[in-house]
Parts: sequence; C-alpha cells; structure tokens
Amino acid sequence: MDVRLGPALEEFGDEVQTWLEEHMVGPFAGLRGRGLTGQEDIAPELQIEWERELAKGGWLGIDFPESIGGRGCSLVEQVVFHKTYVEAGAPGRIPNLGLTLLGPTLMMFGSAEQQQRFVPGILSGDELWCQGYSEPDAGSDLANVRTRADLVDGRWVINGQKVWTSLAQFADWIFAIVRTDPESSRHRGLSYLLVPMNQPGIEVRPIVQITGGAEFNETYFDDALTDADLVVGGVGNGWKVAMGTLAFERGAGTLGRQAGFRREFEALLDLAKRNGRWDDPVVRQELMESHIRLEILRFNQLRMLTALTNDRAPGPEMSIMKLYWASWHRHLGELAMMVRGTSGMVDSRSTHDGHGGRHYPLDAEQRMFLFSRAHTIYGGSSQVQRNVIGERVLGLPREPR
Repeated sequence: MDVRLGPALEEFGDEVQTWLEEHMVGPFAGLRGRGLTGQEDIAPELQIEWERELAKGGWLGIDFPESIGGRGCSLVEQVVFHKTYVEAGAPGRIPNLGLTLLGPTLMMFGSAEQQQRFVPGILSGDELWCQGYSEPDAGSDLANVRTRADLVDGRWVINGQKVWTSLAQFADWIFAIVRTDPESSRHRGLSYLLVPMNQPGIEVRPIVQITGGAEFNETYFDDALTDADLVVGGVGNGWKVAMGTLAFERGAGTLGRQAGFRREFEALLDLAKRNGRWDDPVVRQELMESHIRLEILRFNQLRMLTALTNDRAPGPEMSIMKLYWASWHRHLGELAMMVRGTSGMVDSRSTHDGHGGRHYPLDAEQRMFLFSRAHTIYGGSSQVQRNVIGERVLGLPREPR
C-alpha cells in the first residue's frame, strides 16, 4: 500500500486535525490522551458520548459507503485518519463492536433490508452492540456453542448463556452465535442472530476484572425473543458469518488499536527517560526491541489491509495480526513494570476501603500490565491462532485431538 501523502491526503488530515481540536472541549477536554480498553479511570458513559460526538462529525464508519451514511474513505485515508487521531491526543476508543465488527459483517453477508435497518443506527451512534460468541464451554472452541434458538410462531426463542460480552450493560443489541438445529454438532447447525437486549428474557451480570472494572459480562437468555428475519447470512450459515466477523476484528478494526499502542509506547519511553531507567542497558535494549516490533506491526497491518479491497472478506491470514499484536502488547505491559521498577508494585495513593482493607487505584502502566494479560486469550487464544495459521494458511495437517 502506498501511504505517501499528496495534497489531497494532507488536506484530509488537516480536516481531521481541525475537527478534533474544535471538539475536544467541554466534557471531552479531560479525555485527551486517555481512555482505552481496560482503563477504568474513564467512565464508559463519557466514552460512549464521545463516539456519538464523532458520529455528528461523520467520523464513525469512514470506510462505509456514502449511500448508507459513511464517508467512503479509501484505505489510505483510513490510515491518515487514525494516524492523525492519535497524534492529536484524541481519546482512546471504547470497543464499538457495532462499528468495527457487525457493520462490516452486515455489508458483507447481510440482506439489503438488514443493512438499511441497522447500519445507519451504528454510524449515528444511536444503537450500541455487544458480541455473543463465547460460552462457558465454548471459548476459543466456538464450534462447541450450546445456546439454542427455536423458531416458534415466527420468532426465535433463545435460551442459554454467553460470557465475556464486552459492554453488554450498555448495549441496545447483541449479535449472537446460536444453535438453530438441535440435532447438529460442531460447526453445522449454527446461525448468526441479531437480538434486542432490552427485554425481560435477557439478564446481564458484570464480571469484575483484575483491574477492578467490569467491562466484561455474563449474559443469560431465558426465552429471549427476536424476529425470524434477523438471521445474517441465512439459517445454518452462522459459522461462515462468524468467521467473517472475526476476520474483520483482526483487520481494519485494528487501525485504531495500533494508534493507541503507539501512544502507550511513546509514553513509556518518556517515563524511562524521566526516571533514569533509560540508563539501564537491559531496559534500553527492551525498549528498542519493542519499538522495532511496533514498526513491524504497522507495516504488517498495511499489508493485511489489502485483503479488505475489492469487497473481499479478510481470510484466515488475519490471525497473524491477532497473534502478533496480542503478544506485543502483553510484552509492553511487562516492560512497563520493568521501567517502573519497584514503584510499579504499589500505589502511594492507597486509601482505606472502610472494611479493614485498602484500595489501590491503578495508574496507566499498572492497568496496561494487568489488562494486557487478557489479549492472548480473548478474541481467540494465541494457541488457536497458531492452529488457524498452520492449518488454514500453511496447509498443515490438523492438530491431533
């Protein structure tokens, strides 16, 4: 991909920069350079409002066609947007799964009616989505899904449980993989349903994380309902559609994440210079290695983006990106503790919690270290990604069971 900026792209970058400076004010002024997945120091409600502010400026779904409310930006323009966004110190983004996952999935696999019904609400920020994939016995092994949906009187009746449903407590809808053929097993008999969250048959229970927040949730379905036509890609084709969604997760959606990674690395580098850890040859070497791998991540991302051209869904090679960024960011968290030294073990602002214990508020490095441990697990564990690469990219025999 040629990312050299001509006059038109420079003008586009200036437009992005100007808009951000004009809108990072008022309630959003304190978000500059703050807020990412796993950083519970920012209220999710405020981050959701920032998504809606971006929508007002037409900056949600810049890659979507203009005919459905997007900007129709080229891949190079998308790169320019995300690069400018992080350089402006704009707020870290919440996991807007409707925008990054469901929207592209609907454009690839959904009917025209489904696209017109749901994509405009996603791009306006009016409808928020969560993802219903993993279950207690079907995490990385998604083919083991047991949540069931039966067609009764023209509506799907759903029973079962999902887990790790990010921001389900704020979501209006959930896209879920369910078993619509009770006699089926593994990859067969699965369907991809769109289900409203605000109904008596759905219960959301937050999961308190090691960082103290509750981004993740358990979601229970007890005779939950959705319309018969809210199946994406046809009944029984859920596995194919689900794999397409995961590929989008590992494709263009990582642009914003990568921009945040660069900001985290630069902040850590600055900290090492300020506290003297830069003079430690081991720390210095680790920082340089991390920088090199971050550049590899950037170039690999640009290469992977070519798979999103010509209306082609990204394929299993996107697992390379997931495996690489997850491992890199987990190592960056470990490196953050190395740079902090012993001060990273505690926080001097600790306070009594009123029950005989102490509460230690986490700073940016501590949150990154703790939350990044999850990266090699969620969205497909690193072990599963290696199997996907080996079997579906390299053509190796299936792993023995």
